[in-house]
Amino acid sequence: MDLKLPLSYYLNQDVVFLAKDLLGKVLFTEIDGDITAGIIVETEAYFGVLDKASHAYGGRRTDRTETLYSKGGISYVYLCYGIHHLFNIVSSVEGEPHAVLIRAVEPLIGSEIMELRRNMPVSKPAVSSGPGSAAKALGIDHSFNKKDLTENEIWIEDRGIRYSPEDITAGPRIGVAYAQEDALLPWRFYVKGNKYVSKPRS
Repeated sequence: MDLKLPLSYYLNQDVVFLAKDLLGKVLFTEIDGDITAGIIVETEAYFGVLDKASHAYGGRRTDRTETLYSKGGISYVYLCYGIHHLFNIVSSVEGEPHAVLIRAVEPLIGSEIMELRRNMPVSKPAVSSGPGSAAKALGIDHSFNKKDLTENEIWIEDRGIRYSPEDITAGPRIGVAYAQEDALLPWRFYVKGNKYVSKPRS
């Protein structure tokens, strides 16, 4: 039984719905035969050309942002502050640059590999809390940019993990103060009480 999310899932034009719906889905990578996976417990939605926090705001197109304009179902990985690789899921139809940033995962498969990558035990929330740490724990670097999420290097599965609406908190996104009024939009979603969620936690 293939649990992998199909391409059609990513073509949904409601990126805010997707960001919330991805909580509980499981993000996998396979690198040199090593499989690691984590339950997605924190996300942020970025609403393309209309969103002042988006790299594609105002229809901006550069070598870096071109990936965002692809048809949904591929990865957008970029370097933040010159140190952290951040993993985003491109969604919606071609030409509509929506994306969901994966901010935190709860380790599920390949814990010992994650521990080596992060040089800390998986019992410590910092192992995969925050988008840079989550990507590093899963071995995601710039080579993962523009990967097809229906293939076998990086993909997402529905393992039937569900959270009730009461278990999900929505709030403003982190680190987007430059986005003026759009910085206040409640487009960050996380699982209440999950220790791997990045701070601040309300």
